[in-house]
Amino acid sequence: MSLRTHKLLSTALFVSVSLGAAQTAPAQPAPAPAVAPKPATPATPAKPTAPTSAATSKVVSAAAISVNQALKGQFVSCPAALKVTHEAVCLYVKSPAASVRPVIKNSLGNLALGDWKMSGQASSLLVRESATGDVGGYVLLTSLGANESLVVLDAAKAKAMAAKPVTPAGVVKGQPYVLGSDLAGVVNVLDLGGGKYRLNVAGQTAITVTAGIKTAQRAGGNIELPMAPATDGKNLIFPVSALRSLGCTVTDAANGMTIACGSDSVGVRPIVF
Repeated sequence: MSLRTHKLLSTALFVSVSLGAAQTAPAQPAPAPAVAPKPATPATPAKPTAPTSAATSKVVSAAAISVNQALKGQFVSCPAALKVTHEAVCLYVKSPAASVRPVIKNSLGNLALGDWKMSGQASSLLVRESATGDVGGYVLLTSLGANESLVVLDAAKAKAMAAKPVTPAGVVKGQPYVLGSDLAGVVNVLDLGGGKYRLNVAGQTAITVTAGIKTAQRAGGNIELPMAPATDGKNLIFPVSALRSLGCTVTDAANGMTIACGSDSVGVRPIVF
């Protein structure tokens, strides 16, 4: 590993312990006792227990095993700057990120959800709990150099959406919506204030929408959305049917839908009021 990488990563310490005992035979055999002593009752051996850890995520552990078997990397301490959870596992690999990505996805098989999302020198991939289960973790791949990569496997942070918000004014009951935050990674959402938002997809012309109004602005002109967006005062609540106006496609998935905008995609669960 390069000196630069050592400054970034602190490798895990492996401590091996050697046990030995020397025995010396007596010069003369001890005389047999007159009365044979009563053999001691052997103690009942303790039942072995499997090592467990409260900090272990089954999704992360299973994914880490599969990925490491495919990459043959080196487990290291996760850099504090990444701000990952205590369940995260980090793997150092002496290979370029471009060649590591397909190997990781292939090793995860049907646990991989969607495709890699690119962001500068980093890329991420969602991981399911099971072949048809919910998202339980993710893989973050960062390039450390021309032939060095850091693979981070961590548990997905559940979104606090257990309780539905109060139905905002203007939404159509029974129709699916997504929050502006759900579109992170595929649509850049900028809050302009006053219920106005600018939405931009890479390679597309940005549009400006207003809560409660179907008419949106694009490059000095107007376009009509099939349904008006809404807001709860903090979040943009965007109708799924209007995503096509951004150049995005929507595909039904086992646990929601996949929204693809250009080369990026994200899996979301729509909100139906």
